[in-house]
Amino acid sequence: MVAFFAAVVTGLFGTVVLSPATPVCQAGKPCTAPAAGVKLTFSRGTRDVKSVITTSTGHYRVVLAPGVYTVRAGRSNMARLAPTNVTVVQGIVRRRNFTLDTGIR
Repeated sequence: MVAFFAAVVTGLFGTVVLSPATPVCQAGKPCTAPAAGVKLTFSRGTRDVKSVITTSTGHYRVVLAPGVYTVRAGRSNMARLAPTNVTVVQGIVRRRNFTLDTGIR
């Protein structure tokens, strides 16, 4: 008899966008842009657990153990990321999108 066990994957996926992407937002035109090549680091307590780099379209996917994580983008002073805390639930790969505030005003 052979037993088969399905691996239960938990984690997050989604998109990271830059906002605002231009100094002046115009009606009918997006004011956001994909955040390509951004390093997202997921931490628990004082320990960095895993990092991923966004694709050219701003997408990412990361496998993480269940728990609450703090997320930062690049260097901590690079830009403001929202949200900064995420919860990973057992047995679920959940969509979590992020916005990087570029500071353009």
